[in-house]
Amino acid sequence: MAHIIVVGNEKGGAGKSTVSMHVASALARLGHKVAALDLDLRQRSLGRYVENRAAFIKEHDVDLPQVRLHELPEIDPATLNPGENVYDHRLSAAISGLEADNDFILIDCPGSHTRLSQVAHSLADTLITPLNDSFIDFDLLAHTDPTGEKILGPSVYSEMVWNARQLRAQAGLKPIDWVVIRNRVGTQRMVNKEKMERAVKMLSKRIGFRIAPGFSERVIFRELFPRGLTLLDLRDVGVRQLNISNIAARQELRDMMKALNLPDVNVKF
Repeated sequence: MAHIIVVGNEKGGAGKSTVSMHVASALARLGHKVAALDLDLRQRSLGRYVENRAAFIKEHDVDLPQVRLHELPEIDPATLNPGENVYDHRLSAAISGLEADNDFILIDCPGSHTRLSQVAHSLADTLITPLNDSFIDFDLLAHTDPTGEKILGPSVYSEMVWNARQLRAQAGLKPIDWVVIRNRVGTQRMVNKEKMERAVKMLSKRIGFRIAPGFSERVIFRELFPRGLTLLDLRDVGVRQLNISNIAARQELRDMMKALNLPDVNVKF
């Protein structure tokens, strides 16, 4: 039975697709069979990433680990019972068709609230929520007082995750392992950075998620997207001498994969 990883955050620009592609490719490189679903049916950033990778592999005749992208199957609305949602059936049909033949199914959700995203969260064994190091992004998880020191209550996204947890409990499934990863954390000690760190730690205890390190802001991610490559592919495509930024980014990915603590994954790269 495949382990389902959902990458979700209802705010755009948090790095969901970058995280999705690197996690999926790292798992494939470690020898696991990985299927991917992109639920952002309009923008399709993860889908474009995987397609760019396939095109690069074909053009340059290189052997790189591949993530298999799958589309949601079409469902005839006439086959549904009254009150049933077509998107529920499209996602469940996709998952049931992939579970037996893959070790992991990674689902990249859109940066907005959709029915597909809502259903995907209830299917997650591991939920990864990338979060920019900003109280603008933090507001999606919880509301704070003007000082940023006191949490007033959970916000819309946290409530959706809570509902997903309730649905899983009712179905007798194991709890969601929710991991919030902090992206674009500055290297210098700043007041905002320290406030964010305290707020995230406080909220993690209150609503139940683990905290993991994410990616710093680096040009390399924007440069790799058109070719569908990840940090782990650089030496395979002829980059013999990695610069300091590349090495640091690889270490960030290694630290993130270890912190995710996915089943049967021994991080060696």
